[in-house]
Amino acid sequence: MESAGRSQGKSIEVVAVEIVTKIFPARPSAVPRIREFVQHCLGDAPLADAEDREIGNTILRALLTAAGPSGVLEVSCRKYPGRVEFDVLPSHVRPDAPAAARPEPAASFADWLAEALRSRGISKETAAEQLDVSAKTLTRWLGGQTEPRLRDLRRIEDRFGDVRLRRGTEVS
Repeated sequence: MESAGRSQGKSIEVVAVEIVTKIFPARPSAVPRIREFVQHCLGDAPLADAEDREIGNTILRALLTAAGPSGVLEVSCRKYPGRVEFDVLPSHVRPDAPAAARPEPAASFADWLAEALRSRGISKETAAEQLDVSAKTLTRWLGGQTEPRLRDLRRIEDRFGDVRLRRGTEVS
């Protein structure tokens, strides 16, 4: 008699998974608590430098996306035997929303900002004035040499709307 979990000689392995999710405010002050949560989930497993950078970049991307007075991040940890996986998502971006309901994300912050200015017919000088930054700073953002601090990002999003970046876009 064959068990329900077997089909054509293949077996199914049942693996225990522990899932822990925590919500954090999307503010720079939350970064140390997010890192503590990640370290707690990892337990004694050390991170390689590349993994630590990847987690840091993921947290920063999510912070940029969710920044604002009511923005929050959802950090979810899945513990499998032998490995741990994390998801860091801005809570207002629903992964289950229909694709038509989600705006197309930009490849980079510079691309997003350039499109925001272009679509509104705003010059770099005018945008810099409205955002209370120098024209040189805005030019660096548009050229991709630098990205705004979170306090600047809040003003940018208040003026131009939510920053949307494609997954995998590095924030440095």
